[in-house]
Amino acid sequence: MNRRTFMKTSSGAALGYLATAATAADSPRSATKDDGGLGCLVDTTLCVGCRECEKACNAANSNPAPAGGYGEQAFLKPRRPSSATFTVVNRYPGAPSPAQQDRPDTFAKFQCMHCLDPACVSACIVGALTRAENGAVIYDLDKCIGCRYCLVACPFQIPAYEYEVALTPRVRKCFYCFERISEAGGQPACAAACPREAIVFGKRADVLKLAKKRIEQNPARYVDHIYGEHEVGGTAWLYLAGRPFDEIGFVTLGEEPVPRLSESIQHGIFKYFAAPIGLYVVLGGIMWAAGRRGRVKQSSETEAAAKEGK
Repeated sequence: MNRRTFMKTSSGAALGYLATAATAADSPRSATKDDGGLGCLVDTTLCVGCRECEKACNAANSNPAPAGGYGEQAFLKPRRPSSATFTVVNRYPGAPSPAQQDRPDTFAKFQCMHCLDPACVSACIVGALTRAENGAVIYDLDKCIGCRYCLVACPFQIPAYEYEVALTPRVRKCFYCFERISEAGGQPACAAACPREAIVFGKRADVLKLAKKRIEQNPARYVDHIYGEHEVGGTAWLYLAGRPFDEIGFVTLGEEPVPRLSESIQHGIFKYFAAPIGLYVVLGGIMWAAGRRGRVKQSSETEAAAKEGK
């Protein structure tokens, strides 16, 4: 095979691989399905802002108590989970629902949502974050290299990094009390501590049915939307509210799982080694062209020398 034939064959193969990869990237993936994992239903119309869930979470994870304790001062402005606080309760002025006009405020609890198709897991390049069979998104410090891609990837902006720890910083978030829920009858510390049973723990499919039943039985109390049922492909934590969710601190998100975009790009570029083959063809073409120019120049010089010799 001469150089010209080799270049034609290589270029054709590379284009074929690229076309196949592009087709694979364009192929729709099936929607995320509930795989039987565990879930929590938070009914914000029942929450009274006692913050017992925060206290129990901090105790279970050996996190310090907030600087101001568990008093009313925490409600002066909305808070986000941090490297030392895995769950927070915020207060929003206004009744929880039209049926609860006697209550002046709405309270909402926030923590890691434990997505069915987690963006943080997809973004982690070393597998430090994984989704367990029971639905908990857990973390392996020994694998983590501190790239913090998970912080950027999360659509709920939940993972936090221990910037204050110089030698062994960790990615920190709610890990669903993984050890507790892995035991028979175990449940997250926050759910066990709630005195109002505003948090219900069980199979995700079961708590989802419970949420739909509550809406059906009391439509005046709830908006007809279960937050987390479809957002970003579904989450293990589900929410009920009596007012629009964007009024009480929840971000508005689509139904498509976040990893789908990045994965489609990655698959389109790297599937079937399309990118390396394309690169090799380009480099081979440059080398061939450079060699050809050298050979043409050498031939011209030889011809010129021969003419002078005559």
